[in-house]
Formats: sequence, C-alpha cells, structure tokens
Amino acid sequence: MKLRIQFSKYGPLRFIGHLDVMRFFQKAIRRAEIDIAYSSGFSPHQIMSFASPLGLGMESRGEYLDIQVNEPMKIPMNAQEMKDRLNAVCVEGIEIVRIIRLPENAGNAMASVAAASYTAAMKQDESVRQAGVSLSDFSCLESVIPAFLAQEQIFITKETKKGVSQMDIRPGIFSLSAHDGVLEFQVDASSAGNIKPYALLDALLSFAGKDTPPFWTVQFIRLETWTRAEADGRLIPLGDVGEAF
Repeated sequence: MKLRIQFSKYGPLRFIGHLDVMRFFQKAIRRAEIDIAYSSGFSPHQIMSFASPLGLGMESRGEYLDIQVNEPMKIPMNAQEMKDRLNAVCVEGIEIVRIIRLPENAGNAMASVAAASYTAAMKQDESVRQAGVSLSDFSCLESVIPAFLAQEQIFITKETKKGVSQMDIRPGIFSLSAHDGVLEFQVDASSAGNIKPYALLDALLSFAGKDTPPFWTVQFIRLETWTRAEADGRLIPLGDVGEAF
C-alpha cells in the first residue's frame, strides 16, 4: 500500500539539510512501529520518496514523503492512528499534517512535483540590524509587480555543472503578489523548469531598481507543493491525489 505523508518543517530544524531529514524519518518510522516495506538485495532500505527537497533555512507547511507499507500491516492502523504515532516520536520542528493512501498507479512524490507556492518576508530581528541590513519590507514592490509580469521574457543567470546559462523564468511564474510587506508567489518546481524563490526575488528587486538583501535576511516559507491533475492538468496539492484510510 502506497501512502503519502504531508509534514511541516519549521523553527531551528529549518537549518537541517535534506539528507538529515531523510535519516530522521527512517528512524521515526521504526520508532512508530509502522510496517514499512523494504527493498530487496544486499542492502535493504525503506521504500520512501520525498518531493522537492527544501532549501536550507526555509520553513515549510507543505512537505511530502511517499512510503510503501506492507499489507496487511503487522500492527493495523488507520491514517489518524499512524499520524498520532509519528507525531509522538517527532521532535519539535517536524509535524505530520496528514496521511493519505495513494492510487496504485500514482507517480512518486518527486516525479509528480509541478509547482510550489511560497511567501517571502524580511526578517525583523536584531541579527539583521547588527549586520547593517535595513529592516524594510516588500511593500514597495506591490506597485511594480504588474509591469514585471507584463514582460514577455524574464531572464536570470543560472549556474549548473555545465557552466553558466541564461534561463527565461517568465513561463514558470504562475502567480505573484505583495500584501502588507509580504510576497506570495507560485512558481514552477518541476525538474525541468525549477525556479528557486531567491532567484525570483532577485529578478523582481532588480526590475524595481533595488538591491537584493542577503539570502539569510529573508524568511521564505513554502506553503504548498503542487502537481498536475490527470483529468484536466490543473494544479492541485500533492495531498489531494489520494484518499483517507
């Protein structure tokens, strides 16, 4: 049986990298006595797949992990019981939001990602002030967003293993707005056209004629991770693909 787990990552754990999060869940699943399936071979490992890895320093309310459990499970449990067991062994900063059962033909979490939505706001704390960075917000950007989105092309410089290239991110910006000093946007997060939140912020600020603050002074929060519905291709949350059990 394939299951999809939605979880939040916040607080100090936003500085924990993707590999450490993976190791954490491997241990948490064992401690919660969830009957997860293992691969075969000389070095069996738990069958799990994460969606798009979260950038270091970012918080998230929409992280996803797919696992496969044996059926029937040694300890039968429904989604609520499994959620409670996992949250009981999770540390502060990781919280299980919901668990659903996936259709047998569903693609794994990583291959299914099509988009992600974020907020971005300047941190308002003393460490930013001491670094000489202005404790401003992004209210000034609200008036320039319509002209920014009206551009047919928006190029950014992208560094890859093969060198430096130019990437047009305009087709991958699905929505962008600013309210009360906070940016909110939805962008392409697929493997082919992944747009990093900081790259979009840099392009927007450059268009507005403003300097881009250091990455660590901006708090990014991933609100949701999205996939394409098979029926009509519209964007839906990864957690809406399956059903309760």
